[in-house]
Amino acid sequence: MKTWENTTDLLGRALIAAMFLIAGIGKISGYAGTQGYMQSMGVPGALLPLVIALEIFGAIAIILGYRTRLAAAALAGFTLVAGFIFHGGTDQMQQIMLLKNVSVAGGFLFLVARGAGGWSLDARRERLTSPSR
Repeated sequence: MKTWENTTDLLGRALIAAMFLIAGIGKISGYAGTQGYMQSMGVPGALLPLVIALEIFGAIAIILGYRTRLAAAALAGFTLVAGFIFHGGTDQMQQIMLLKNVSVAGGFLFLVARGAGGWSLDARRERLTSPSR
C-alpha cells in the first residue's frame, strides 16, 4: 500500500476514534451525572461501566488498528443504538445529532469492510503469521 493510503487510514482511524476516547474519559469524571442522564432516558445506569470500557478500549483498538473490524462493528452498533435512544427527539438539533451518529456508524462500517490498513497491528500480525511468498 502507498504511504499516502497508510497515512490517511491511520489519520482516519484516529479522528473517528478520538470522539469516543474523549467521551469515555469524560464519563469517568462525570460518572454520577452520566449515570443519572442514562437512567432518565430509560437506560440502566449499571451499564455505564460497559459503555466507558467500550468507548475507551474500542477507541484505542481502532487507533492502534487492533482487531479493527470487531471494534468498529461494536462501535457502529453502539453508536446507532445510542443515537436512537438519546437523540430520537423531533426537534431539529436532536435530528442533526442522530444523523451525526448515523454518519459515524457509516464510517465505522468502512473500517469493518476495509480493515485498518497497512500501518496497524492487524496488518503487522497478518505479515507475521502469513507464509512468505
